[in-house]
Amino acid sequence: MPVVTARISSATWSHLRLRQSAHLRDLVSETTFTASQLIQPIFVVEGLTDAEPVPGLGDNSRLGPAAALETIARDVDAGVRHFLIFAVPSRRGAGGPADQKTKGPGGVDFAHAARTAAAIKQRFGDSICLWLDVCLCGVTDHGHCAILDEDERIDLDRTLDALAACAVAVAEAGADGVSPSDMMDGRTARIRSALDEAGHGRVLIMSYSTKFASSFYGPFREAASSSPRFGDRRHYQIDVRSRRDAIASSVRCANEGADLLMVKPGLTSLDLIAPIVASTGKPVGAYQVSGEFASLVALAAQGLADFDAALVETWHVLRRAGAAYIITYGARRARALGFGA
Repeated sequence: MPVVTARISSATWSHLRLRQSAHLRDLVSETTFTASQLIQPIFVVEGLTDAEPVPGLGDNSRLGPAAALETIARDVDAGVRHFLIFAVPSRRGAGGPADQKTKGPGGVDFAHAARTAAAIKQRFGDSICLWLDVCLCGVTDHGHCAILDEDERIDLDRTLDALAACAVAVAEAGADGVSPSDMMDGRTARIRSALDEAGHGRVLIMSYSTKFASSFYGPFREAASSSPRFGDRRHYQIDVRSRRDAIASSVRCANEGADLLMVKPGLTSLDLIAPIVASTGKPVGAYQVSGEFASLVALAAQGLADFDAALVETWHVLRRAGAAYIITYGARRARALGFGA
């Protein structure tokens, strides 16, 4: 691709970022619905040598680095082109001001995420679009999505610095895009600024822009070992009763430089997709979260539903509501279910 250099706004760059590859153009195409608009999550666990099934998630497993590469290879053969990676480290930092032993701000270390991104891109190159989840819940010993001060309150500046450092680390390792899921105020702007200053202006931000404090994340938290060690996340994730806050959150992320927006959970946020699109003009995706996917697995296991038919139905409902793309644990099944590449 020709190199383009100019002093232009982040908003202008956002359009260029979304047009820079066939994978991205297909992801946000408005007149088709194919496997190209589905994103497959992958859990890569440091130190794991094989695969561990995730309760409730069917054929999705926690994977060691080598097993992850082989799984991605099979998924590519099955038509998957977008992968969202959750890198689960073996060591966690304190995430507080007392820990001075790490390479990143606030006692957290993103080496596993960077190694994972580098290994995947080295093997698959531009044949896939690689997204890395950016959050702190998996790298702090308390399990919250932030660095905490001595009183166990969010230290926002240090948290934003750590998130930005993670984004730059995985971008330098070859990630095509980063996906901040922490729900900290101001994180999109801090990440965009850090990426641009580090020379990664073409790396996209797919923001978890409207993410609720939901009861449907259980299987994911098992897979990512990301449950908080105390309290909950209701003081930074959105209250499920709050429509105005939900829409405003996505508007803020759009204004701060996000290229793609997202609602999560997908099926319980159907009423928000069209208003967010209207308010921002940005592509808005939906995350069919682990609890939503697991409910289909459970129905099928009891002989109460045809799993594939129910899965396809949910995808069509999300698209009908206006989702530009869908993150789903069943993306690898799409081609077999009649969704061409």
